[in-house]
Amino acid sequence: MARTLNVPLIGAGRHGPPTRPARSSRHPGDPRLLAFVAGAFVLAQLLLVHPTMGLGWDETVYVSQVSPHAPAAFFSAPRARGVSLLVAPITSWSSSTTLLRVYLALLSGLGLFVALRVWRALFPARVLALAGALFATLWVTLFYGPQAMPNYWVAIGALVCVGCFLRAQADRRDRAALWGVGLSAALMAWMRPPDAVWVTLPLLVLAVAVPRWRRARPLLALVVGLLAGAAEWIVEAYVGYGGLGQRLADGSRIQGGLGWNIAVGDQLRSLGGRVLCRPCTAGMPSPAVTAWWFVLPLIAALGLVIAVKARRPAATLLLLACATTAGVPYLFMIGYAAPRFLLPLYALVAIPVADALVHLVTVPGRPWRPVIVTLVALGLAGHLAVQFSVLQATVRRTTDGHRGWAVTAAELHRLGVRPPCRLIGHEAVPIAFYAGCSSAAIGGHNGNATRESITRAARHMPVAVVTRPGIKPPGYAHDWAPHRAGDLNVYVAPGAGSRTP
Repeated sequence: MARTLNVPLIGAGRHGPPTRPARSSRHPGDPRLLAFVAGAFVLAQLLLVHPTMGLGWDETVYVSQVSPHAPAAFFSAPRARGVSLLVAPITSWSSSTTLLRVYLALLSGLGLFVALRVWRALFPARVLALAGALFATLWVTLFYGPQAMPNYWVAIGALVCVGCFLRAQADRRDRAALWGVGLSAALMAWMRPPDAVWVTLPLLVLAVAVPRWRRARPLLALVVGLLAGAAEWIVEAYVGYGGLGQRLADGSRIQGGLGWNIAVGDQLRSLGGRVLCRPCTAGMPSPAVTAWWFVLPLIAALGLVIAVKARRPAATLLLLACATTAGVPYLFMIGYAAPRFLLPLYALVAIPVADALVHLVTVPGRPWRPVIVTLVALGLAGHLAVQFSVLQATVRRTTDGHRGWAVTAAELHRLGVRPPCRLIGHEAVPIAFYAGCSSAAIGGHNGNATRESITRAARHMPVAVVTRPGIKPPGYAHDWAPHRAGDLNVYVAPGAGSRTP
């Protein structure tokens, strides 16, 4: 008989429930069910998100740090090196986007399986399988699973960290859980240090402020993991950004100034497939697209009620607490939205939601059970249809945009702007990556150059300025040769063509 952990109640006294795992008749089930969900997630990514979809703007920044095929793009203050190191096994020797997408899809499936398996001692496998399926079929999860972006991995780290923390609290002999706490905290901090702190805030508060949860080893594992994952980011802050405080301040400025700013409406607008809603001035998507967002907290609350009635509230409470703190900065402290920001929240909420749904459709002896089963089935079917519809449109639109960068890069090569080269102006960062050039900007979020450094570079390498239609080039490029590249204007420094091979 598989074991179910007896987790201490939040706020219980010193003489609370026993800390040893108790035997239970509730069987957690076969882990192959979780493997099936993870495998289906991988397959869905490969089928629905084109492996040939080019790299996005942020992806080009992360990949360029470890790729020999393009110079490293400017690495702004909020970014961390975790994604670059994650993709290094592929991008350090191959420029194939398809190979990178397949690698990340397989890795994301493995991550989902590990994260769900951590919880097998706390919830039945059928609940975890449904939770994994709910999370994995969100369009934003499928879209970002195979991408070189950090948010999915923060979500996976959050699931593992909370689950292992509960296991370590319940069983002092569970060394694997202690390692899980430390490694998952390090993974989150490796990807996005501020997000790691927000996700783990309830765990830190519990481990410090609540007597029943004051255990040295889980707290030590959590703190050491956070510091280990963020160590490089902190050291880099002092080496290249003027100190930790300055890096945090620069990161806040780049994100529009963190403070009280209700972004709930912006997140709702982004649910229609806007990967970055900045500025977020478009209209709201249809109610069919946003309905699940309003239903989600209601079902999660029902999951908490069910857990309280079953006298097992700790795991559900902690999941919802960490989900809340994970969402706070992106719902109430930032002036724009991207749906990927809330992936950790969705991952953590998925288990209480799945627990509630399984309870609704399996509770015996209730005359209204067939009605509930029908409503849940219809709701999930409609939800899946909406998610896949949004995903399809988003993939198509994103692929077209990335293809446009590739076309512009090819035109730049035709004009003689070939590596080693430098680009400035509109969307210079991704276009430069596609062209194999470095990018430069005078001021702004990616400011890394001056007018003098650009004109000096133009004397010994091909340099070009890219602008949108109707926008004049900067003063230093007013006499550069004008050209058209699709819908964009390109101004090439004199002599660029003659310096190409």
